[in-house]
Order: sequence, then structure tokens, then C-alpha cells
Amino acid sequence: MNRIAKVIAAAGVCSRRDAEALIVAGRVSVDGKVIASPALNVSGANVIKVDGKKISAAARPVLYAYNKPAGIVVSHKDERGRPSVFDKLPAEYGRLISIGRLDLNSEGLLLLTNSGEVQRAFETSDVPRVYRVRVRGLAKQSVFDKLAAGCVIEGVRYKPIEVEVEKAGATNSWFRVVLREGKNREIRRVLGHFGFEVSRLIRVSYGDIELGDLKPGEIRIVEKANVSEQKRAERRPHAGQRALRHRSPARRS
Repeated sequence: MNRIAKVIAAAGVCSRRDAEALIVAGRVSVDGKVIASPALNVSGANVIKVDGKKISAAARPVLYAYNKPAGIVVSHKDERGRPSVFDKLPAEYGRLISIGRLDLNSEGLLLLTNSGEVQRAFETSDVPRVYRVRVRGLAKQSVFDKLAAGCVIEGVRYKPIEVEVEKAGATNSWFRVVLREGKNREIRRVLGHFGFEVSRLIRVSYGDIELGDLKPGEIRIVEKANVSEQKRAERRPHAGQRALRHRSPARRS
């Protein structure tokens, strides 16, 4: 027996929190009866429907890496009708949910899964998320020191952000930015506060999972979809922990 919200999440319908909201909204029924509270245990013998559609038995949790192109949203329903990541995926992948998000103009590694439990485990972990960021603005060590110490901007507290310069140019520079949380538009807001105009943002890794040579719009299964392994990555040293240094020209500009 499991709580119904957990069962719905495990079936890949949505996260557990969203499942609870669906229940409260009266959109879930068990054995033909609409329920109003998530405080209900169910088993495989129960018939569970969400918006009148029977949910399938929980599939084996699968984790995918997807290279999100710029110009599409990470949402199952967009009120402005913009193209979505999920519209681009072949039907054979079934219903997937994202682990965190990338905003409309951001690109790169996006993790997708069919399991609400996997989603929650990754999103609550403290593994590093690494980005390559193209900016306008003069790089200053004093600014990077402030970011590394954590900061408060417009009443929002941000955890330490590690920045190093990959390539410094007369007009644009490339930064390597490491986060351990993922607040909405965090990099753009924080760097913008310190005078940097972000013109391109690419996520290249999430914990030990790397974008690699995955082309925009391509998806691949992650062989080691092991959340505990990702949590161990929280304690490993990573490139963002090195001292700020200038590099030779970056891979792209």
C-alpha cells in the first residue's frame, strides 16, 4: 500500500506535490469515486484515474538527457502557445517530466524522467549544475568573490555561485558558472545585478551527467540513472572549486 500521490507520481503523471494539488482540485478518482484528500493509501487492485484517464502501473524509472535548443519552453502547457520540449519528443517516450527547468532562451542539458520520485530526488540534491555563459561586462575578481560567498538580491538569498573565466574578449566573455540550486532565472538575475548582460546560457552538466556530444534536440537514456550516485557527487571536488583563472580560448565563442 502506498499514498495515492506517490503512486500517481511514480506513474510519471506529475510530481508528488502536483499530484496532491490534482487531488484537492477533485481531478482524481479511485474505483469510480472522486477523492478530495491525498491522505489515502491505495494498492495495485485500485483503479485510479486522473481527469478521467486511467493511469498505468508504475513503469521502471528511466532517466534521459536531452539537449534543449533555445526558443522552446519546458512546460506541458504554455498559456502563450509557445513550442514545448515535450511537443518535440517522439510519442514512444511516453509522458516525461523535467528535473528542474531551463528558461525559453537557455539551452543545453535538461534531465527528463518518467518518475516523480526520481525528479524529487534530483531536485532536492545539492549536486553541482555547470553552465557556460556568454556575457557582456568587465570581469572583476571582487564580484566573483561576492558570488562565491552567497548574496541577497532584491530580498532573495542565493547560495554561493562559483564563476571562472573561460575566455575574455573585448566585446564578449565566456564564464563557467557552477550552481548548487536552481532558482528561477538565477544566473541571469544574479549576473545582471552585477552589470553582466547574458547573451547565451548553456547547461553542460548536472552532477556527473554531462551534455557531451548530444546535438540540439537529441535525447539519450542515461545508463546510470542512480540517484544515490548523484548524491555522492555532492561531496566530490569539481572544476568550479578551483581558484578563478583565465583559460585559453574556449571551445565555442
